[in-house]
Amino acid sequence: MLEGFIEINGQKLPRTLLGTSPFIGAPQFGHRARLYILDLYRKPEAMASIIAKSYQLGVRGIQLLPYPPVVEALQIARDEGFPMDIVATIRPDPEEGVDDVELLTQLDAKAILLHASVTDQCNWDLLGEKLDVINDSGAIPGLVTHTPFKTTRKLLDSPVLNDFQIYGVPVNRLGYLMDCDTHGPEDRAKFRELIMNLDKTVMAKKVLAAGIMTPNDAFDYLKTLDFVDIVAVGIASEVEAEETFLKLAER
Repeated sequence: MLEGFIEINGQKLPRTLLGTSPFIGAPQFGHRARLYILDLYRKPEAMASIIAKSYQLGVRGIQLLPYPPVVEALQIARDEGFPMDIVATIRPDPEEGVDDVELLTQLDAKAILLHASVTDQCNWDLLGEKLDVINDSGAIPGLVTHTPFKTTRKLLDSPVLNDFQIYGVPVNRLGYLMDCDTHGPEDRAKFRELIMNLDKTVMAKKVLAAGIMTPNDAFDYLKTLDFVDIVAVGIASEVEAEETFLKLAER
């Protein structure tokens, strides 16, 4: 496990986060997405149990997607004595009248990241405005990308380069859900160079390639990377939490 905490802007963030993409039935999970909607998203108590189990296994942070049932689950877990530090990603399409930054500020989120569907537009004026709002809230601002090669290259020459501290990127040995053809040794070297040049705190996502890779394989690869500061791992059950986080702790 990426142990302990990392300090950014005077805030300490856990280096291992419980990811919540399975909680919302994110589309990268294919046919399992529908099952996750039925078994998790519609049952906040089930999500709360996973949060509690992860906390018991030593995980102290959650990469929160602030959909109402997920927020409810977090509150249930908190009320039961399992507080999680929040590194959140703003939803691409919040409900009308709902301000995710305001909501996350009320939840004491330590960091707030813009969703990849916003980041990857590379609309610098829009990104600058949204990052300013996050900065004004007191949270650590960040960006998430689904196209780390393309977007990182553009960010290096962008006017928002100094406006964010955390960069959430898909990282796995297969290159799955990354914008590259093979993710062979040459791709990996180019990717590392881009990320190192960006000089941000890196949060690795999709490290299990949406469940294609085993935890052992995924974490052995993660161990070889010298640019990852934080890892978020999506979990869909208490059993999966135990299997995954125990293996991560061994690495």
